[in-house]
Amino acid sequence: MLHLTDIQLQDNKVFLSMLSHVLSVDGFYFSTTYDLTHTLQRLANTSPEFQEMSLLERADPRFVWNGHLLREFAAQPEIHRFAMPVMHGFITMHSCSINGKCFDWLLVSRRSCFRAGVRYYVRGIDSEGHAANFVETEQIVHYKGSKASFVQTRGSIPFFWSQRPNLKYKPKPQISKSVNHMDGFQRHFDSQIISYGKQMIVNLVNQKGSEKPLEQTFAKMVNSMANGMVRYIAFDFHKECSRMRWDRLQILMDQLAEQQDEFSYFLVDSDGKIVTQQEGIFRSNCMDCLDRTNVIQSLLARRSLQAQLQRLGVLHVGQRIEEQADFEKIYKNAWADNANACAKQYAGTGALKTDYTRTGKRTQWGLIMDGWNSLIRYYKNNFSDGFRQDAIDLFLGNYSVDEVEPASPLHVKKDWKFLALPIIMVVAFSMCIICLLMAGDTWTETLAYVLFWGSASFGTFAIILYNGKDFVDAPKLVQKEKMD
Repeated sequence: MLHLTDIQLQDNKVFLSMLSHVLSVDGFYFSTTYDLTHTLQRLANTSPEFQEMSLLERADPRFVWNGHLLREFAAQPEIHRFAMPVMHGFITMHSCSINGKCFDWLLVSRRSCFRAGVRYYVRGIDSEGHAANFVETEQIVHYKGSKASFVQTRGSIPFFWSQRPNLKYKPKPQISKSVNHMDGFQRHFDSQIISYGKQMIVNLVNQKGSEKPLEQTFAKMVNSMANGMVRYIAFDFHKECSRMRWDRLQILMDQLAEQQDEFSYFLVDSDGKIVTQQEGIFRSNCMDCLDRTNVIQSLLARRSLQAQLQRLGVLHVGQRIEEQADFEKIYKNAWADNANACAKQYAGTGALKTDYTRTGKRTQWGLIMDGWNSLIRYYKNNFSDGFRQDAIDLFLGNYSVDEVEPASPLHVKKDWKFLALPIIMVVAFSMCIICLLMAGDTWTETLAYVLFWGSASFGTFAIILYNGKDFVDAPKLVQKEKMD
């Protein structure tokens, strides 16, 4: 540390705080005996040679968040046993009982480290076809040696688009006009088909307003790709469920039922014999792939679990999961916890609509909490997400610190208006309030002062809003496609 300049020492403190921030976020998991990065089905269809590999060698690189930190270990096979892949996401395990029959129920969400980042700074896909906020979620059942699983994925709409924060509550999405969308789109679904088989896209974005062009482009590109392995359905979640009509989600479930029966689920018996395999996957998305997406995923997972428990003999013919009060409570709370974990990792706050996931209905308190979380998201997205994005890029190795450089990208000179305009606005607004409280000799004099300072504060605010992108906390370390 003695050879560092004062500026580098200052930067070093910032870099350390970034690493500390990433590690302070809940959701990092590792195992010394089990490969957390693969689904049951992938593990069951591997060769004996694969089974003999170290956990580091065989791990799915999409879900190894400490891959950059382990790069020197990876080059030395003799020390692989000391290198544990770390997964980021959510895991919950419960020992449950229905009809006196005990089974283990697990929910595992694996967050991809490719195109990782925060809500508004990482959208769409990169040139390799990696989607932002891509999460693989697996529901697992263990009963008397038999194992069943059902896998779903979520990920940002897979073409090139952005939604940079600009102080507005909901920035307008921008679809890039300067790139060939189909190349990345094709790469994305080619890799998804290899990993999971048939794809059923469930697009939950609004079909009007600023989200409409995204839905139209997505549908058009699926049709243009003309791949029989990829199917598409659009469901305007907010329109269909407006005015608390959450029962209308059954419309979508009915539309997907035949496809879900076709895809089936993975099941291996107590002798290790594969009984059924999951032949395809539901790829759900909304704008953030958080709140609406989690609601739909929990409903699809429940329908699959119903079939699995009946086949395993846990549920009797005609019995429904919803009727098992104790298990239903565990199930709903686990999915709500999963929603919160995914939301905190991407948007910085807990998920919205979790009251429906936990209770099966929308509540007034849930609406209040959604409003509060939305306000916190607004603040973080505009004034702290640049730091969060830089922290993730540093941790994943997307940016490497260079000691030779006298100054890092952290030192970005702000334009004069960045400091001057907020001060002018606050002073003008304060003077406006003072003039109202301390009236002048005549009402016309008071009105003149109020109008002058009110106009000054409003005009300054309008200028700040117009130049919103200059006032938000933007990433400094990595620009590339994230910035579009």
